[in-house]
Amino acid sequence: MDLENQARIKAIAEEFGGGELVVLLGSSEAESASIAAETVTLGDPAYAGALTEVPLGLLVYHIMEPEIKTEIEPSVYDEQLSMMEMVLDVDSIAEEVAKMRAEGSKY
Repeated sequence: MDLENQARIKAIAEEFGGGELVVLLGSSEAESASIAAETVTLGDPAYAGALTEVPLGLLVYHIMEPEIKTEIEPSVYDEQLSMMEMVLDVDSIAEEVAKMRAEGSKY
């Protein structure tokens, strides 16, 4: 997650409180999804951005996780995401994000 997005998320969490926010990721690899999820739950693991040592504990999902997919209008999902769903390892991505979601729920 780039430094600018970290700063935006931190500012929004401070303004509205973390309990009202859900972060949706669109990463194409499990490792990058895990790092982004860790950043918004436990803090920036690279110690480079605004979320360094800032455990926001935000609720985080990947856009292709079943919990989110069911919330998207099917025609929109088909048009915007279904092609990527066929080529990505959605299960691995979802597993990594779920791990970080569980860790973040401790905060």
